[in-house]
Amino acid sequence: MPDDDHIIYLDNAATTYPKPRGMLSEMVDVYARLGVSPGRGTYDLAAEAAGIVSEARSQICEFFGGDDPERVIFGYNATDALNTVIQGLVKPGCHVIASRLEHNSVLRPLHSLSLQGLITYDLVPFDEAGFIDPSDVARFIKPETTMVILTHVSNVLGTIQPVEEAAGICREHGPALVLDVTQSAGVVPIDMGRMGVDALAFTGHKGLLGPTGIGGLVLSRDLDVQPTRFGGTGVDSRSLLHTKTYPERLEAGTLNLLGIIGLSAGMRYVTERGIENIRLHEMQLFKRLRDGLAEIEGVTIYGADNLDKHVGVLSCNIDGMDPGDLADVLDGDFRIAVRSGLHCAPLVHEDLGTSPEGGVRFSLGPFNVTEDIDEALSAVRKIATLR
Repeated sequence: MPDDDHIIYLDNAATTYPKPRGMLSEMVDVYARLGVSPGRGTYDLAAEAAGIVSEARSQICEFFGGDDPERVIFGYNATDALNTVIQGLVKPGCHVIASRLEHNSVLRPLHSLSLQGLITYDLVPFDEAGFIDPSDVARFIKPETTMVILTHVSNVLGTIQPVEEAAGICREHGPALVLDVTQSAGVVPIDMGRMGVDALAFTGHKGLLGPTGIGGLVLSRDLDVQPTRFGGTGVDSRSLLHTKTYPERLEAGTLNLLGIIGLSAGMRYVTERGIENIRLHEMQLFKRLRDGLAEIEGVTIYGADNLDKHVGVLSCNIDGMDPGDLADVLDGDFRIAVRSGLHCAPLVHEDLGTSPEGGVRFSLGPFNVTEDIDEALSAVRKIATLR
């Protein structure tokens, strides 16, 4: 059993931990030197701070294959970004398509807008393996369909969805494709232009290895998103009308400079180590975890068959045991951190038949090692034997 000072962290789908040491030191050093308001003054420090923000926009645009750094919009996280793009694209009477794999950061805004009578929406189902069928997207499209919103990777099942096929359908029929890359950014290569994505919502604190409190949108030049929040931008200050200029159009108030510094440093680590290398590392551990759990009597694994279309996220249950109890025992007796419950994706668990208790999710990160997996398997084996 691990000692009290050692924790095996297998909840990287919630937030990656630990962070690269260079990210934390860079945040402190740069912010201590340039911690002023970017874009809010003409003095040298403000200009340097604005330069950091501008460089980060270019870095993010290139990382995701965007077509204009000025269309990189900073926000708090992916939930904030998704709310911005959803509410900025919908019009009264429009129709939206999403999937039953979505996180509540998509489901709740759509449900709220529907309750207000502003929109209608349909949710594409997923199959037993954890994938949507792009033909179902086509089946739900109506003349009034404004956008299709899809998660790139399920935060419960870890399955990589067929985005390019869905994008082709959107191009044929007209709705914008909005992609939630919360679980894929930094783990799966993403190129908006090649994939046919119109808007991408990301968060910094997961696979991009940045801090919490920073995320945003990457928009294509052809997509026009209306602002839903208004305030100071440092642009057109004499006018009471909020500026129409990007990126300030969708960025009201002072930016999170400290978070942007950390995000940039985390992304630099990902780029230098290589997305393909990170994914290969995590999937080698994932296969060891999946195969080991499959050998334990009483363990049920969900949607973990196709390794080629998967990331290092695995959900499971032990027969006859509440998932919350399993997570508590793993933490309290073995110092192993996992996530139990519905994972803010209630419809996934509803369709899996695991609602309302949900399941236990193991999610791997770039700093996990083989010994972490072996200790987790040993712990689950002991718990399953004693249940």
